[in-house]
Amino acid sequence: QVQLVESGGGLVQAGGSLRLTCAASGRILSNSDMGWFRQAPGREREFVAAISWSGNVKHYRESVQGRFTVSRANAKNVVYLQMNSLTPEDTAVYYCAAEGRGAAGYRYWGQGTQVTVSS
Repeated sequence: QVQLVESGGGLVQAGGSLRLTCAASGRILSNSDMGWFRQAPGREREFVAAISWSGNVKHYRESVQGRFTVSRANAKNVVYLQMNSLTPEDTAVYYCAAEGRGAAGYRYWGQGTQVTVSS
């Protein structure tokens, strides 16, 4: 059984930065992606970023391209999401997901971490 625990969320002013961390326990299927999603109040959950097992292939939603960077350290079973130039529109609960492909098909999900960006 895979468990995912997110951390690093918090309150930040617009223009600021946060780094989210997802720590995975258990055996994750190799050759699968890990992803980040978010859900704002009253909205559906949306894809944010994904990274391949090797770390060589990354996908981003258009609105975060150039501001967010996803990375992973397989030896530590950790995935990161560096978020820069944050705006109030980035306010949401951010979820880590494992064993998917790109923006869909993820098998395991974390509990989420709240990110709030004040204007």
